[in-house]
Amino acid sequence: MRKIVLPALAVCGMLWLTACSSETKTAPSEDKLAATTPAAPTAPVTGKTAYWEMYTKARSDFAKDIMPISLEAKEIPGVANGDGTAAMWTAEFVSDSAKERRTFTYAIVAHPPDIYKGVTIGKPLPWSGSRDIMPFSMGSVQVDSDAALKAATDDAAKFLKEHPEKNPTVSLKELTRLQVPTWIVMWGNDKLGYRAFISGVDGKAVSK
Repeated sequence: MRKIVLPALAVCGMLWLTACSSETKTAPSEDKLAATTPAAPTAPVTGKTAYWEMYTKARSDFAKDIMPISLEAKEIPGVANGDGTAAMWTAEFVSDSAKERRTFTYAIVAHPPDIYKGVTIGKPLPWSGSRDIMPFSMGSVQVDSDAALKAATDDAAKFLKEHPEKNPTVSLKELTRLQVPTWIVMWGNDKLGYRAFISGVDGKAVSK
């Protein structure tokens, strides 16, 4: 009996040691995983995506009765904006109760010393209304910035065929003369450029 049990125990011991040795060789270290696992990708976002990030912060840190008067795409050095998406957006909110306006910024990455990742809050400024720009409800904006740029590109097709090197700027406002939240897409400048006005409600060109 002893002759049978001892070899069996020896075989089990060898198998256990082999298994442990195999695990030790194949299990990667945390440092190695950190070095080989790619970071979560970051990409430019649409205007409405960035807006709701800023709106949440504005409601908690500014005022409950806030309303936007502008949303504008910005650039971060080294990060290319996409078709109607941007690495950074700014939104300007106003509060009638506080009689103030503040600019909020949302960035997908930091770019020291001036750009911080996430939402940042600007200093309060006096607000008593404007003749040219009206506060609007983002709930009425059904068309996002990517769809607005596509519609604007169609509207500006003739100009862009002659000036393909021009890059667009994108913003959302409710101009008093248009009476609807409007995406304003501009190529070039006032001297040589094209400005398209796309309704944020139905995505159609409302003026030139």
